[in-house]
Amino acid sequence: MAKGFYEIPLAENEPILDYAPGSPEKKELKAMLKKLRSEVRDIPMYIGGKEVRNGKKVSIHPPHDIKHTLGYYYTSGEEEVKQAIDAALEAKPAWENLSWEHRASIFLKAADLLAGPYRAEINAATMLGQSKNAYQAEIDAACELADFFRFNVQYMAEIYSEQPESAPLIWNRVEQRALEGFVFALTPFNFTSIAGNLPTAPALMGNVIVWKPSKTAVYSAHVLMKIFKKAGVPDGVINLIYPSGPLAAKVIFSHPDFTGFHFTGSTEVFQNIWKNIGDNIHKYKTYPRIIGETGGKDYILAHKSADPKEVATAMTRGAFEYQGQKCSAASRVYIPSNLWDAVKEHHLAELSDMKMGPPEDFTNFFNAVIDEPSFDKLASFIDRAKADDNAEIIAGGNYDKSVGYFIEPTVILTTDPHYITMEEELFGPVLTVYVYDENKFDEIMDTLDKTSIYALTGAIFSSDRYIIEKATKRLRHTAGNFYINDKPTGAVVGQQPFGGARGSGTDDKAGSKINLMRWVAPRTIKENFVPATDYRYSFLDEE
Repeated sequence: MAKGFYEIPLAENEPILDYAPGSPEKKELKAMLKKLRSEVRDIPMYIGGKEVRNGKKVSIHPPHDIKHTLGYYYTSGEEEVKQAIDAALEAKPAWENLSWEHRASIFLKAADLLAGPYRAEINAATMLGQSKNAYQAEIDAACELADFFRFNVQYMAEIYSEQPESAPLIWNRVEQRALEGFVFALTPFNFTSIAGNLPTAPALMGNVIVWKPSKTAVYSAHVLMKIFKKAGVPDGVINLIYPSGPLAAKVIFSHPDFTGFHFTGSTEVFQNIWKNIGDNIHKYKTYPRIIGETGGKDYILAHKSADPKEVATAMTRGAFEYQGQKCSAASRVYIPSNLWDAVKEHHLAELSDMKMGPPEDFTNFFNAVIDEPSFDKLASFIDRAKADDNAEIIAGGNYDKSVGYFIEPTVILTTDPHYITMEEELFGPVLTVYVYDENKFDEIMDTLDKTSIYALTGAIFSSDRYIIEKATKRLRHTAGNFYINDKPTGAVVGQQPFGGARGSGTDDKAGSKINLMRWVAPRTIKENFVPATDYRYSFLDEE
């Protein structure tokens, strides 16, 4: 039992290394990339702390070099999913009863391992397995995930410290219990930090986890699991399996001890899972917590007072960092007619300077998209834009999958604010621009608001403070993360809690106390020091 009120180390954002020529971090990362490319990793499931293998192996290839094999993982069948649930429930009593400061220590250690001895490996695994350049891997896999671990520990301490008022003769207190059952974490390919945070945020609060990563991010998930084990996460607390989505849903969402779902992925998948949970609601011991961050059709809106260079650079970085495969990536842009010529000139000049190729070549800003289905989908939209009268491709438009899944950064100019690529989420390096009458700013805000089902991120560019205030108020429900004179990407843990509403999710704000509150079940305890000894109240007396 705890014998003190402990103060945890103050959380600070992990410094981002710049990988400059000749720097030690660049040398270390290049050596790790060479090492990983020389290996063929055998990646098991982790169930109850044990490595589990079967005869169903799947090969892993870099999206930018599809003929190279990085390793193999073992697909999970129904039996392995059941074993993972059983292992989690077996680990639950000891884990949820472990003093909070020891759970804190585990994840503070995980942060230091990630930022220290495992930094090069997690970055290299993300670069190779998910085709992410060195800087994007650094800010994601190393820095943001270390931030999640450290800030979540701080938020946990704050949550536990918040207590109700007490009246004379009474002591009131709140106990933050872990949820009753197990949590299912379903994680995406595009951010290793999200893949690490979704299982660990509920685990930190005393919950046990069944974790299914995206099949295109198993390579880096395996490194994360090594870090969790090295940090001291007990066996069975986090169980890593690789079933198909339908098989996982069949077993997990019909289990009476299912108690929570932590998700980042597509809106369609999230809505189908929500329906599945609803159909099975009568089977559960408790109402499950459903927390999800889903799609986006993120925008940049420029006012006629904006600086053209600032807008152009926000378009370049916001749309094309990590090939546009960020939930927050800019994919639709509204430019006033007075600025378009200057914005176009600067934007196209930046794109002409951008190199595309494998992330092992550090001079490449732009790499491959994640897999063949994504490549084919994006190529079909590009082909459609080439054929449509109300669309014109003004940059990029080429693609090739002979070596890897490479699609050029592509910019579509449309005359229709409701053109398909202004409305549908593409999740790739395709940006669509609509030029509006510079004197119809109010009208374009109405159009923007009604165009998309999503409300994740958005940005306003203007040098007029009255306009900035007007847009901030008018577009209140169009974005859960709203940016003023900045690109709509790059939320930092502890600074900009991340999440959106409408079709973009439950807005439970990863990287904040808001999210962790969803993973506890408060119990209010009232203790009466001087209990009553007579049922009668004073009002009963007439004299």
